[in-house]
Amino acid sequence: MLDADFFRRWMTATAASVDREAQHLTDLDSPIGDADHGSNLQRGFRAVTAVLEKEAPDTPGAVLMLAGRQLVSTVGGASGPLYGTLLRRTGKALGDAAEVSEEELAQALRTGVDAVMALGGAAPGDKTMIDALVPAVDALGESFAAARAAAEQGAAATTPLQARKGRASYLGERSIGHQDPGATSAALLVAGLSEAAGGAR
Repeated sequence: MLDADFFRRWMTATAASVDREAQHLTDLDSPIGDADHGSNLQRGFRAVTAVLEKEAPDTPGAVLMLAGRQLVSTVGGASGPLYGTLLRRTGKALGDAAEVSEEELAQALRTGVDAVMALGGAAPGDKTMIDALVPAVDALGESFAAARAAAEQGAAATTPLQARKGRASYLGERSIGHQDPGATSAALLVAGLSEAAGGAR
């Protein structure tokens, strides 16, 4: 079973990854976006880490709801609302339980991903964070490591796609050949989940 400590570890591991990869995310964003994806997420996840230390929510759902609210209030552009929706809706689906099973997390995360798709209007193949999140959720029933691998493969698979949603879609065919920064950061979020479960690599 997964308790609030597990979910705090997930957010902390993700924040550390975003810190490490911030420049890479911004480099990916530079040719097809506003060149601020890494710095925006870095600011947001640092704020998440700080607020979780200060408030220490005691249920998995509360950890994710607080993290989601923090991202909405501190991350600029589209990333704040999208990541905020993902975490808040996942947290809401988990409810007030003190512990949740891996299966319950997988179901809740699917609810969160569905909410992101509804908010952004994106589907798999549109060259967005959804291309990493959907395969990750599909693989989560197998293991956290499988979800991580699926997310990383999904992010890499955005490179040959033409963007159909988001800022990159304005570029048309010029968006082809660039890995999507949102899918790449979504893969970091899933990798954080694997690390929290002890699957760091």
